[in-house]
Amino acid sequence: MTKPTHQTGVEKVERGIRYAIVAVFFVGLRRRKLAAVVNAVISLLGTYVPSVVERLCGVEFRPWQRVYIESAMFTHSVGMLGPYDDVWWWDHLTHTHSVSILAGFVHVVARRRGRDPNTRVLAVVVCLGLLWELVELAIHTGAERLDIDPVLVSYGHEDTAWDLVFNLVGALLVLVFGDYFLDNLASAAE
Repeated sequence: MTKPTHQTGVEKVERGIRYAIVAVFFVGLRRRKLAAVVNAVISLLGTYVPSVVERLCGVEFRPWQRVYIESAMFTHSVGMLGPYDDVWWWDHLTHTHSVSILAGFVHVVARRRGRDPNTRVLAVVVCLGLLWELVELAIHTGAERLDIDPVLVSYGHEDTAWDLVFNLVGALLVLVFGDYFLDNLASAAE
């Protein structure tokens, strides 16, 4: 089966995102930044999530949805090279972006099961957001005690509070726009 020509452009963008993440991996190696290396590997694997979900769940992402998910992997991995430390809004962007993907997943699952997604999206985002912050703190604290470069960095209580706020921003974006932008995935089972 031949793919429509519009996907050729998307495939180029996807390949470009993957190459950029591989570049982050090599820059991380060169700078001896374990966090950048590990996060680049995880991010690269994350770029294949849309393809795996399509195969396993029998859904088809729109081209922009694929790029949206994969670009979250890119912004996170690039952040490990310095923007998390040097660009005040980078962490806010990545939290909003990543959490909107999680919230979108919860929204789609709820809609496919005929349930209202609002409370489910908020509950999952708040609970997993708190869990993520605890894991981030534990990894950071453990790395400091072992005197190694932490794979995840915790910047303190204020940063944690802002992370949770921007998680809610991502969730609210999905609550407002999810039915419109995710209808192809939410109605795939019908």
